[in-house]
Amino acid sequence: MNFDFATVMVIAVLVTGVIWLIDISVWKPKRIQAADNLQQQGIEPKVISNAYKEPLMVEYARSFFPVILAVLILRSFLVEPFRIPSGSMMPTLLSGDFILVNKYTYGIRLPVLNKKVLALGDPERGDVVVFRYPKNPSVDYIKRVVGLPGDTISYLGKQVYVNGVVAKQTSLGTYTTTGEGLHMTGADRRIENLAGVEHQILVVRGRGSNPENKVEFIVPEGQYFVMGDNRDNSNDSRVWGFVPDENLVGRAFMIWMNWDGIQNRISWERLGSFIE
Repeated sequence: MNFDFATVMVIAVLVTGVIWLIDISVWKPKRIQAADNLQQQGIEPKVISNAYKEPLMVEYARSFFPVILAVLILRSFLVEPFRIPSGSMMPTLLSGDFILVNKYTYGIRLPVLNKKVLALGDPERGDVVVFRYPKNPSVDYIKRVVGLPGDTISYLGKQVYVNGVVAKQTSLGTYTTTGEGLHMTGADRRIENLAGVEHQILVVRGRGSNPENKVEFIVPEGQYFVMGDNRDNSNDSRVWGFVPDENLVGRAFMIWMNWDGIQNRISWERLGSFIE
């Protein structure tokens, strides 16, 4: 997730676009003039055709520019794919899930600069969001929004409190699975009601619940408190703080592919699943 694909795409669009533009305005007219001169001299058609033929570099630029531009627009403003690298969002997401992220839900941002130019909406409690890790913005993280600006969030006894109200949990029993999730077998699988948004979480009985003994957090304006659904195996806002609005990338909404690296197979049952 460290590869800056957007920067590469922007550079590619600029390079191919500039080459194509120079050809249209400078090189092509010169080729046409040269071909006309040869034709007036009675030179054979094959030589005239070669004089008019565009250079290979220009041919590639003309062919690839619209394709690269379309991909850049799609990934920057509409939908972008990501791969889940860890189990911090289990059981919602597994390592090896390939997800789609809605890039315009929280506003239109310029690629590379990541500057919002059009506000369309704000994250809601319970959204699964991709964002640039505040400690290292070159790395993308994915977590669930638990606290909105102005909220007071507490985490005590493996339970979340939003403005003093507990997010009720209902146990679904012991978590059992295969493949990438095998290491969490035996954890307690629960449904959490996060102010009306229900989703599943995992907790490990007997493991400490308050990283660095932090219990209560007041979310600043323009920032968000996020947590992983795998509550005892997630590096999140309980440890490093809040996510600024400018770090948001988009809302995760669907699993389009999964590769189970343990069993070396595609997990067909996960394909097309919507993220809740």
